[in-house]
Amino acid sequence: MYGNLAHNIYAQNNIGIESPAKLIEMLYEGVLRFNAQAKKAIKDGDVEKRVNWINRSIAIITELLVTLDRTQGDISLYLEGLYNYEIQLLTDASIYKDSEKLDEVSNVFKGLLEAWRESTNVVN
Repeated sequence: MYGNLAHNIYAQNNIGIESPAKLIEMLYEGVLRFNAQAKKAIKDGDVEKRVNWINRSIAIITELLVTLDRTQGDISLYLEGLYNYEIQLLTDASIYKDSEKLDEVSNVFKGLLEAWRESTNVVN
């Protein structure tokens, strides 16, 4: 269902993308953006939007999960566990209308985004 999400996002935003590393950055940014929208929907009591935005975040994380390079050792195992935990938090946030769980996921993805940017700037 979500298998082509990363490719679709990449294709839609192809202008200015220099590398696959940029795609990961965009996906992390997407989770942050969708979580902010979901948090607003929870505050507004909009069930449809809450579910939509949280499902979009879950779709991105699912894509990150399925595209992990498991030949990279411990880091890929760590990210697999982390991504699965974040999906569980998002599911709980959706069910229980819990903005704190959204904040927790957003804080993790802010950290991942910052670390990703630092690591890809060293390489590039």
